[in-house]
Amino acid sequence: MTDLNDRPELRVGLIGYGVAGAFFHAPLIAATPGLKLSAVVTGDPGRAAEVSSRYGARPVADAAGLWNAGDAGDAVDLVVIASPNRTHVPLAEAALEAGLPVVVDKPLAATAQEARGLAKLARDRGLMLTVFQNRRWDGDFLTIERLVASGELGSVNRLESRFERWRPVPKGGWRETGGAAEVGGLLYDLGSHLVDQALRLLGPVTSVYAESDVRRAGVVSDDDTFIALTHAGGARSHLWMSAVAPRLGPRFRVLGSRAAYVKYGLDVQEDRLRAGLTPDSPGFGDDPQDRWGVLGSDEDGRRVRTEPGAYLEFYRAVVAALREGGAPPVTPEEVVEALTVLEAARRSAAEGATVSL
Repeated sequence: MTDLNDRPELRVGLIGYGVAGAFFHAPLIAATPGLKLSAVVTGDPGRAAEVSSRYGARPVADAAGLWNAGDAGDAVDLVVIASPNRTHVPLAEAALEAGLPVVVDKPLAATAQEARGLAKLARDRGLMLTVFQNRRWDGDFLTIERLVASGELGSVNRLESRFERWRPVPKGGWRETGGAAEVGGLLYDLGSHLVDQALRLLGPVTSVYAESDVRRAGVVSDDDTFIALTHAGGARSHLWMSAVAPRLGPRFRVLGSRAAYVKYGLDVQEDRLRAGLTPDSPGFGDDPQDRWGVLGSDEDGRRVRTEPGAYLEFYRAVVAALREGGAPPVTPEEVVEALTVLEAARRSAAEGATVSL
């Protein structure tokens, strides 16, 4: 910790420069005070040229090059893993064994048991391990947290949350065609976010029911999934993730004892990152007023301002954890809890039964 505090910037090695690495992690790392994108692992010559020109980062041929750097100038202080899901566990394990703190894109692992193993390794080594659950900093979710904290919703009885898309023609790639070995499909992709948000908002889960289907020709992994959660406090969450929704439902419909909150449209930050906007630019996370959600009932609903989305807060919290020794922005224990729910959902869909936790 002392060595890290002696550095004006923590040198970050990013593994993977596909969608997650290029559109999310790289620009967020580059915009975070105290971090420097130092090296990027990619085997693609075009991507290697881009990371050099855009970020001044050193292209690295393989992940081992990050923790086997002999020259002190080539060493990194933090590893960020944004490679295909099946590689998350072995790469995180290798980085931790090499004495480096780690950020892993979701999902951390295919099973809660694997996640527990990584958490124990990090704990034994005294290293930070955290997972990029960036949707905790979506503006709409921050708005719901604000409305709950203020009492305007009352007690939340039901959370309805959706990530729906209309993609009748498959895009291809391992997420759709790789099967269980690739940890593909929407349950572990979008479901990782939806379950994490439900747990954060409503607490522990006591039972899980799920329906999971493959609707499109040529696709192996689930592309149309529904999860129903019963929370220990009595609230229920209904979560949808689909690539085959010709008409999209509300992103959120939250029913409370005093009022409801209904919001359409996804958080703006992903689209802006994909468009090349920098996440530290003014208004980056601001939702247009015509997209604000409605609070109240059918008789007295009113539009309420969406909180600014704030993905940068994740990496700011990473810097604070590394320099000050506090908790990471997402703890391994929280990730284990979410993976336990995802595993139960997979079992429920396979067996056609409710699974108790």
